[in-house]
Amino acid sequence: MTALTTHPLPTRKAEDWRYSDVDALAQIWPVAAPERIDVAAGEKATRTILQDAGDDAVIVRDHVVSVGEGGRFGVHLLNIGGRLGRVTFDVTLARGAHFELSAAIIGGGEQTLEVVTTVTHAEPAGTSQQTVRSVLAGHATGNYLGRIAVARDAQKTDAAQSVKAMLLDRTATANAKPELEIFADDVKCAHGATVGELDKTALFYCAARGIDPATARTLLLQAFIAGLFDDMTDAAERERFEAAALAKMASLSGVEVIA
Repeated sequence: MTALTTHPLPTRKAEDWRYSDVDALAQIWPVAAPERIDVAAGEKATRTILQDAGDDAVIVRDHVVSVGEGGRFGVHLLNIGGRLGRVTFDVTLARGAHFELSAAIIGGGEQTLEVVTTVTHAEPAGTSQQTVRSVLAGHATGNYLGRIAVARDAQKTDAAQSVKAMLLDRTATANAKPELEIFADDVKCAHGATVGELDKTALFYCAARGIDPATARTLLLQAFIAGLFDDMTDAAERERFEAAALAKMASLSGVEVIA
């Protein structure tokens, strides 16, 4: 039987839950204990997570990850389901270890979809790359909270976060909170976050070439998340992710699937 957390129900006063749907969370609290993933020194591991629960579901999937010296751990994540869909990673990297996250959030209606990460570079020469793209419509909320912590002795760390969100309606909300906490002095760390709408110039360009508005919107949205899943080694899994992403976008107002 999976152990449950014994902590009290979070409130919006907690930084990691500031933008979340704690009322929905109360329906399933306490949640299952985090899944532990240990990557041994020199080993390579990957994980694919397609979170496509039903409309009324409340999903919280927590992961605690340890990557040994020279190890590599990569995650492909598509977060599209549930009233609340929350996926978290707490990652600790040893010397020369690498963590990579490629994630897409696609939501509509009243959904709250979240990706929360803490990546601790505990030893020197570790690397991490996090790329998150969100497409949000209706009154949906998409959240990314990502903290990179570099320990005092973790020199030669190279870490980056890239977060971009596309709002299809002015009523949708995107929250991005990339955070760096650096105690070493010989590191390369960067983060960037943008929130915007579909490029009107690009839409006009498409219209001028006879492309109808719905098709133009879909082309631009597909381009926005393109590449996130290209490096998945399992072709069938990659096709499953891409199909699910397209189907979700098709469910958003004014968006049609283009094969």
